[in-house]
Amino acid sequence: MLKFQFATADDLKNAAAIERRRQIEETRKSRIFNPRIRKIGVDKEFLEKQIEEKKYQRDAEKAKEERMDDALIRSSKIAIMLEKKEEEERRKFLQEINNYRQVCQRPEDRRDFDLYDPDGLKKIQPENIECGDAQYGLASAQVFEGEDCNRQRRLKEQKEQMQSWVMQQMNERRAAEKERRDAEKAYQDAVIARDKRAITLELMEEDCRRKLRETAAKFNKTLAEEQEYRRRCDEIQDEEDKRAEIYNHVTGDFLTEAKEQAESNRGPNKPLATRYKGMTTEELKAYRDEQLRQIEEIQKIKLSEKQENEDWNRQMLGNARSAELHYRELERKKAELNKQIAEENLQLAEQQKSQQEYFNRVMFKNKSSPEFFSQFNKSTR
Repeated sequence: MLKFQFATADDLKNAAAIERRRQIEETRKSRIFNPRIRKIGVDKEFLEKQIEEKKYQRDAEKAKEERMDDALIRSSKIAIMLEKKEEEERRKFLQEINNYRQVCQRPEDRRDFDLYDPDGLKKIQPENIECGDAQYGLASAQVFEGEDCNRQRRLKEQKEQMQSWVMQQMNERRAAEKERRDAEKAYQDAVIARDKRAITLELMEEDCRRKLRETAAKFNKTLAEEQEYRRRCDEIQDEEDKRAEIYNHVTGDFLTEAKEQAESNRGPNKPLATRYKGMTTEELKAYRDEQLRQIEEIQKIKLSEKQENEDWNRQMLGNARSAELHYRELERKKAELNKQIAEENLQLAEQQKSQQEYFNRVMFKNKSSPEFFSQFNKSTR
């Protein structure tokens, strides 16, 4: 028969965590190994995202632990309450058993009480009082061998007593069985009532939580409506302020282009920047002439820079050629050195090979036997 391995909840959780880490690693690889979007230094955005995720996980774990603590406390309280109730029921049951023993199971009501009755000798009657004379005392000879005057009556009484004992045992067994069934039924009823009470308390608690959620939702809805109303009022007020500001700008001196509005008390050539409307024709001409002069000067500077760059490029090209020649010379010397090293290594390998053959043929001719190694490590020294 084939045995299939079923995945548990922990296996699914571990697999999901491994898959999530793998996806994060693949995303990070695509971001780091892409030269178009890779940045020098630390990926701050990804680190911030990781911090937010860890913070969210810590908050979620903390909330989960708080819920588990609340559930544990609630379960502990219910368990303590049920344990106390069960202890009280057990105590009442034992009290009832003790009362029953004191009332219905007294020593004098037992079948064999006459065997250890302390007043038994006082209750004994003369054995042969019916066959003999009642005037004889206890010390007189009253019973003789082979004499049995009350045999028939005694046998009858013994049979009746035996029947009475059997019926009494049957009644006691029936009563004990009935009491046992009644006790079990009472215990089962108590357990069922306890479970129903626990379920009722759980339903009441769930109803209270539902009502609290509904109340919180209504409060949040009311708060949101109030915030929306305030936002609309603020928008209306801002719109009115903007219209008033536009009207003030339109009717002000700045947009009406009054010449006197730019005059300043610091001098004629220092107008107010917030009210200045523009330059005159002479000022514009002087400004354009200065721009042309600056353009010519910039062109001269660019030509000189271009000439310097060309000279610098020629010098760098010559340096590059010299470096290339020097690099080729170094490569040639390196190749010769590697060839020389290879030849020396080959000679050393041949010497080592011949030396190893000499060792194996002459010095290591006699190998050690197992008895040589077994003589060591025989004591604590």
